[in-house]
Formats: sequence, C-alpha cells, structure tokens
Amino acid sequence: MQWIELKGTGKLLTYSVVHVAAPAFQSFVPYAVGIVLLTEAARLPGMIRIDPNDLKIGLDLKVAFDPAQSESWPSWARYYFVSAGSH
Repeated sequence: MQWIELKGTGKLLTYSVVHVAAPAFQSFVPYAVGIVLLTEAARLPGMIRIDPNDLKIGLDLKVAFDPAQSESWPSWARYYFVSAGSH
C-alpha cells in the first residue's frame, strides 16, 4: 500500500439537498451533500457549497478546504466541494 496525491477534481455522481438539519449545520440550510467521482476513480462523499439550484449530475467539482478549527464538534479541518470553475 502506498499514498498517492489526488488531484481533487471530479464529477458529481449523486446528491441530496438538506432542508432540515442538525443544530450544528443549521447555518448551511439548504445545503447539498453528494458523492463525487474523482479523476482517479475514487468516490468521495461531502458537502457541496454551491447554489442547490445549480446542481446537476455530471457537474465538474473540485475539493476545497476550510482550515478553521473550533473547540466544538467538528474540530478538524473540513473539506467540501465547489464548482471546478471557482477560485
């Protein structure tokens, strides 16, 4: 087994829009979660931070990171997906 660096880009395979969320995620409502097929063929689930009305199967997405750490859950760096055209 060896580590490989992933490009972090891929296509949206499936998604769901969340309208009723747990208290920790209320500030994001409505938000989408989905599974992205990465260029390297791995499937990665995660939150998608684009307007839910702009979502469609096959949409090009890329991974972004929120380096903010907090004392409350979750306390690790978080990843999410944005449009591949975003900076």
